[in-house]
Amino acid sequence: MKGLTKFLENLFKYDGFVLVDANKKEFVIGKPLKNPPIKLKLLDKKLHYKLLLLPDLYLGEAYSDGSAVIENGSLTEFLEIAMRNIGRGPTSSYASVIKKIMGIYSNITKFNFAKNSKRNVSHHYDISEKLYDLFLDKNRQYSCAYFKNENDSIEDAQINKMNHIIKKLNLKPNLKVLDIGSGWGTLALEIAKQSKCEVLGITLSENQLEYSRNKAKELNLENQVRFKLIDYRELNEKFDRVVSVGMLEHVGRKFYNKYFNSVNNFLNDDGIALIHTIGSVMTPRDPHPWITKYIFPGGYTPSLSELAKPIEKSNLIIADMEVLRMHYSHTLRHWKDRFIGKKEEVLEMFDEKFFRMWEFYLAGCEMAFKWGDQVVFQFQLSKKLLSAPNTRDYIY
Repeated sequence: MKGLTKFLENLFKYDGFVLVDANKKEFVIGKPLKNPPIKLKLLDKKLHYKLLLLPDLYLGEAYSDGSAVIENGSLTEFLEIAMRNIGRGPTSSYASVIKKIMGIYSNITKFNFAKNSKRNVSHHYDISEKLYDLFLDKNRQYSCAYFKNENDSIEDAQINKMNHIIKKLNLKPNLKVLDIGSGWGTLALEIAKQSKCEVLGITLSENQLEYSRNKAKELNLENQVRFKLIDYRELNEKFDRVVSVGMLEHVGRKFYNKYFNSVNNFLNDDGIALIHTIGSVMTPRDPHPWITKYIFPGGYTPSLSELAKPIEKSNLIIADMEVLRMHYSHTLRHWKDRFIGKKEEVLEMFDEKFFRMWEFYLAGCEMAFKWGDQVVFQFQLSKKLLSAPNTRDYIY
């Protein structure tokens, strides 16, 4: 326990909390500003060393199974204190070594081939449609919203996001548009409504495919918008525009060259692509072990340097680029508050462990975008310098 308390005391320079070990002994970590201070109670003695070795994995596991309990405050409050102190750096030298070993093993053994990609997508997106209806906006947009004002509703911010992307695509009637990773079809359908374009949305989720097709029929757009269950690597068509929102995170580092080569092959000579992805402002690092194990198997949020080279090698031009910094933190805050507010409904479908796991996922990611290294990159790509307008007047 001495090693853990020493590690935490060195880490927490701002604010603090009270750590209660499995023997019910209390340790004041840092200088708590709240009175009474937040308490983190450990109910399993194994956590005394596991949290020292790999807190990125074991804290989430302990909170999920109830062997770590927070008192005098919320999970979000505790994680905000923790992430404000950790920032973009590693949690500990032990954790850095272990994560490096785990990252090497994952790099060797886990490849996002087509079969694996479909399984990974189903793990998260085919859980239950009712679950997503509890916390997403009415159009089921499960990606970063765009907040023109911090107090925008999640409904307005998601509409803002679609309009922002549609403007960047610089659409005209009768163009052919491909949406890679079309989710529940909202963006593809909105593109069709606004621009009179022909749209193909592709997904690996059977639940999302069925929902999208039904929605297209409901809106009388089934002759204008198609949805297919297909891996992007198996598609062989040409398009005037390509859009991909929140899908690159599932491609995997080994397949960035293939992905951007595919985008290049999909595009006609004067085409434009808009790629919207979570990314890191840091140099390349290993995937987050808890997120990879429990939430997004096969997922990875790339650094800018990891994307620039495969884009260049694909002969695509970065015509424009935008970094959305706090927008996903705001988005996740809305999702988390809605999710927690619907706890009774969640527990009707899943158990307490699932609820705590998803609370940790939403709150942890919210803080990663607020205090950590996570942002959203929007790349506007083209084959020619003149495909997109020279100024941003058409966007704003």
